[in-house]
Amino acid sequence: MLSVHNLGLQYGKRILFDEVNLQFTRGNCYGVIGANGAGKSTFLKMLSDDIAPTRGRVTVEPGNRIAVLRQNQYEFEECRVLDTVIMGHKELYSIMVEKNAIYANPDATEEEGLRAADLELKFGEMGGWTAESDAAELLSHLGIAEALHDKQMGELNGPEKVKVLLAQALYGEPDILLLDEPTNNLDAETVTWLADFLADFKNMVIVVSHDRYFLDMVCTHIVDIDFGQIRIFTGNYTFWYETSQLMARQATNKNKKTESKRAELLEFIQRFSANASKSRQATSRKKALEKLNLEEIRPSSRKYPYIAFQSEREPGNQILEIKNLSARADSGDMLFTDINFVMNQGDKIALLSKESSSLTAFYDVLAGIRKAETGAYSFGQTITLGYLPKENDPFFEGENDQNLIEWLRQYTTGDKDEQFIRGFLGRMLFSGEEVYKKSSVLSGGEKVRCMLSKIMLAQPNFLLLDEPTNHLDLESITALNNGMRDFKGAMIFTTHDHALIESVANRIIEIGPGGMVDSLLTFDEYLKSDKAREQRQALYEGVSA
Repeated sequence: MLSVHNLGLQYGKRILFDEVNLQFTRGNCYGVIGANGAGKSTFLKMLSDDIAPTRGRVTVEPGNRIAVLRQNQYEFEECRVLDTVIMGHKELYSIMVEKNAIYANPDATEEEGLRAADLELKFGEMGGWTAESDAAELLSHLGIAEALHDKQMGELNGPEKVKVLLAQALYGEPDILLLDEPTNNLDAETVTWLADFLADFKNMVIVVSHDRYFLDMVCTHIVDIDFGQIRIFTGNYTFWYETSQLMARQATNKNKKTESKRAELLEFIQRFSANASKSRQATSRKKALEKLNLEEIRPSSRKYPYIAFQSEREPGNQILEIKNLSARADSGDMLFTDINFVMNQGDKIALLSKESSSLTAFYDVLAGIRKAETGAYSFGQTITLGYLPKENDPFFEGENDQNLIEWLRQYTTGDKDEQFIRGFLGRMLFSGEEVYKKSSVLSGGEKVRCMLSKIMLAQPNFLLLDEPTNHLDLESITALNNGMRDFKGAMIFTTHDHALIESVANRIIEIGPGGMVDSLLTFDEYLKSDKAREQRQALYEGVSA
């Protein structure tokens, strides 16, 4: 059990939240959501005692061990990878270090020998004799090759370090597990493994994530930071979202009777329960939904940008043809090779690769920014291209450092007055004096929203989107998902958002130094297919530069 009593946090005059009273119980997984800046990560740091509240207290049941996913990749640079994982269980690791130091000391006294024997007994009772094998198993599931297990953390790259720190948090079955964005830098298969791991986890999990698929897979409850308060709702993210949207629609109709509202909500809950029948946690979730107090649900105060891609002209029959395309990195390593495919009308292709540099190179080739090593590509004569690159800083620096009205005006056609541009920016959540902000001071999420505005104004019929969900909050990701789903043109996109791929893509293409895999399976089917798994392995194994 973990309890929060009258918790408050204030920075100067700004009150982040106040008088928060919550109880978290064993066996549940709580997904923490809220707009950017609402205090999600701060709340987790208060629970882990990394930040002291201004008021109130956090109470943890005596004897419970808390494990936290740390974000400092450089904290363990000189530590062995396996040791770093075992450090997740501080008491076990300290016992291991102390007894090993005694064994390594040739001048150890008899008293120290007796101490080592006591430590050995306690070490065994805590599962210490299988500590390294347990750590190794976790690392392997997270995609850290066995050859890296005995290396120092400083020898690993950034994504590998993140996975080791995640293994550290998961190690030793902690009583309370606090995870801040655990799916960052994880491929789809590893995210699925982590979701399955947490669905079977018997203790308490509190997680912050922007991954809707992940939240739906693991959460029994949603912790919503909104209205300056923190409240717990039963159900996963989709249930919370659909319910809050339903309540918002009902709030606009003041004449609707209470009983009618209640009946509509109950009908929705019954449909949700039926759809969740295959979920591992469906039974407990269903029971909780039956006890749900409908009066406690209210519309969210969060705002969603308006994202809709309209094409100025429909594409013809010829969309895109690619023949024998390949590219190398500056190091000489092959990024992708022998890429051959033809796009058809209505194709929305999710482009995958283990290496993000391969994907960015592919997009840059199609956008005419980079030359291919070999091969050719050709768009149909009717195709107009809209490209969202992964790195967009050059669009906002130097001569492009203007206020948002002037920045967006340069991408308009015809005589668009300031009122039109203001209205367009308002739909993308830039209102009032915000339109006079300089483009160079925008946050990552604001820059992506501006780039999406640029594309929407151009009205292309073909979209190239390289990680469009980067830096976006859940509300913007949901709006983008809807816009991409409703787009009538052709599209190639890359994202780590599982739900977006599953709901938008009708074709999966994975590229690598060993060629490509082209599949008409859904994303979930593709990940589960044994044949596709073998084909994917061939893309990356045994390929020389």
